[in-house]
Amino acid sequence: MSLFIKEIINDLKVTDKYEKIIYQSIEESKILFNNIEEIAGFNQYKILKAFQKNKATDFHLNGSTGYGYGDTGRETLEEIYKDIFKAEKAIVRSNIVSGTHALAIVLFGLLKPGDSFLSISGTPYDTLLKIIGKNKEPGTLSELNINHDCIDLTQESLFDFQKIAELLKEKKYPLICIQRSKGYSSRKSILIDDIKKVCQFIKEISPETIIFIDNCYGEFVETQEPIEVGADIIAGSLIKNPGGGLALRGGYVAGKEEFVLKASYRLTAPGIHEDVTSALDFNRTAFQGLFISPLIVEQALKGAIFSSTLFSKLGFETTPSPNEKRTDIVQGIILKDPELLKEFCNAVQSSCPLDSFVRPTASQLPGYDDAVIMAGGTFIQGSSIELSVDGPMRDPYTAYLQGGLSFYHVVYAAIKAGKVLFNKDVKSND
Repeated sequence: MSLFIKEIINDLKVTDKYEKIIYQSIEESKILFNNIEEIAGFNQYKILKAFQKNKATDFHLNGSTGYGYGDTGRETLEEIYKDIFKAEKAIVRSNIVSGTHALAIVLFGLLKPGDSFLSISGTPYDTLLKIIGKNKEPGTLSELNINHDCIDLTQESLFDFQKIAELLKEKKYPLICIQRSKGYSSRKSILIDDIKKVCQFIKEISPETIIFIDNCYGEFVETQEPIEVGADIIAGSLIKNPGGGLALRGGYVAGKEEFVLKASYRLTAPGIHEDVTSALDFNRTAFQGLFISPLIVEQALKGAIFSSTLFSKLGFETTPSPNEKRTDIVQGIILKDPELLKEFCNAVQSSCPLDSFVRPTASQLPGYDDAVIMAGGTFIQGSSIELSVDGPMRDPYTAYLQGGLSFYHVVYAAIKAGKVLFNKDVKSND
């Protein structure tokens, strides 16, 4: 690795002082990699066994057309997902266009007009707020008179068990939603151990309440997934962790059979539910991406640890900090300055294999209230298991760095962005 770092240092012409910080960050990061590698190995073996149990063959890599009836590749992939996530049923579909879409079909499938549901991990991510809606906006849950309540996490980013108990005793909630990753908030992401504790707590008070986990960014970061510790249903995107950087699109829903079927009614229609969807070119990359996903998650996590270490040494607050236990691939760097956020994103963009010559600008995007700046010259549009960074243009101007198909690529991008912050020199590319 020393040859690689020397090339970067020479290319970027960094100062001696910054060079010393880079080498210190590398050495300190390496100490933390062992646990990441252990988890990756565990999850790789789990996925391999699921492939073998379900007798996956090269025939299953082929797609289908039209309705997609009898698509054994699709069916086998879903059986593999079911086994990996310890679910009763899973749907894995190319026509789930994003993580937000996967969440939406669950909410619209499981909630009825007049219902109330409860978020217990703080204010949901911006795009989910658009699904919830305000003042009966067209197409939203609010238009169907589905109400949403919210409980913030404590100052320590833990569940507020007292408030959860109070609300569950005074009001009937068919569904409780937990967002595992921090999203665009300052709180910590939620560990599987904490999800286990709150699932047990909720079921003791209200056993019929469905516990729904937004699992985006969290797959294969720990050795267990939410269903294994008491959640009823989970959803996520294939252009995040489980797609391994190869899946071209798609999403998944997994959990108790009854709930997954109800979600499938909203993906297609009642009466045809999960029996249709032509795979076209989807199966091959979805199978192969899933198989290598623990390796790719490992690369992203190592990159996140290095980035956290480097920017901590540069005087910035990072979340999670280098030594914290991780449950997702997202690394926050709190910059507290809109210009630094822009230049951070520009440095990452200039480090990408595609569109390295493009300069990101903040703009309004579908599903967001604030302007958002995003950088990522990714091979798959919007892929956040590939190296990317984004952040809303609002205080405290946090850069959310995520993904990385290669640890070395993340290291290069972080060093380049760090040079901008180290010099406090807000300017265009070198």
